[in-house]
Amino acid sequence: MDSLSGFVVFNRVAETRSFVAAGQSLGLSASAVGKRVSRLEGRLGVRLFHRSTRSITLTAEGELFLERSRRILAEIEATEQALLEASSTPRGRLRVSLPQVTGLVMPALAEFMARYPDVELDLDFSDRMVDIVGEGFDVVLRGGHPVDSRLNAKFLGHFQHCLVASPEYLRERGTPLHPRELAGHSCLHYRFPSSGKLETWPLRREHPEQDYDIPISMVCNHVETRVCFALNHRGITCLPDFNVRKELNSGNLVSVLDDFIERRGSFYLLWPSGRHMPPKLRVFIDFMLERVFPNASFSRTGS
Repeated sequence: MDSLSGFVVFNRVAETRSFVAAGQSLGLSASAVGKRVSRLEGRLGVRLFHRSTRSITLTAEGELFLERSRRILAEIEATEQALLEASSTPRGRLRVSLPQVTGLVMPALAEFMARYPDVELDLDFSDRMVDIVGEGFDVVLRGGHPVDSRLNAKFLGHFQHCLVASPEYLRERGTPLHPRELAGHSCLHYRFPSSGKLETWPLRREHPEQDYDIPISMVCNHVETRVCFALNHRGITCLPDFNVRKELNSGNLVSVLDDFIERRGSFYLLWPSGRHMPPKLRVFIDFMLERVFPNASFSRTGS
């Protein structure tokens, strides 16, 4: 059991790169964490971490030990979950990473909480590419085709991008009939927090070298801000259709240049492969399929 405790402490230090942060998450002092790591190193006869006053990094032996110990701890967790599954009630903390598409998922998440009160949702809203295994997430919702072979993936559906503006703005500035005409408009852009790059508007080009002059009147990294600015007649913005479905149906926003939009997006649920699926994760995946995407009228034919 002391060895198992050392595995847990070592993994937490490797994840946080800090004795203090590891201790806080485990309810131990930094000195206690340091002593357990030292005892583990003594028992193994190798140094697992390079330590300095500024940082803690893994040695080559530490990298190897981390890979093996993660598998061991995952097997222990899977065994515990398999035994707990004898009780059919989903329970425990479910750590979920979601992109900033709150309008799409928030009502369903609230309903999920009501249906499964023994599941503790730990939600992280971020557009960055998280390390699902390394950061300890149970499941992640992301756009785009998954490329990580360590993950299971469930295709949820496609969505369409659209350019929208308020009728008042278009009456004042005119409705663009071709992407070239965007040069005379106020355009509201999205900046990816992880890269700092502006999102490219998915407009069809007549040849690969063609580029449109799309002015930058405002930049932000928040969906609801751009919806608000568009509703207040500040310009044209590019958004997923599910973010503005209510506004489009009410007529408070209208779409433009629909015939020139050439890209659609897709959503996947991703979770670590090779593990026993606990009830809390299984019901969450089923719930997302049943509640979120059909309600949003997604196409789910192909990926």
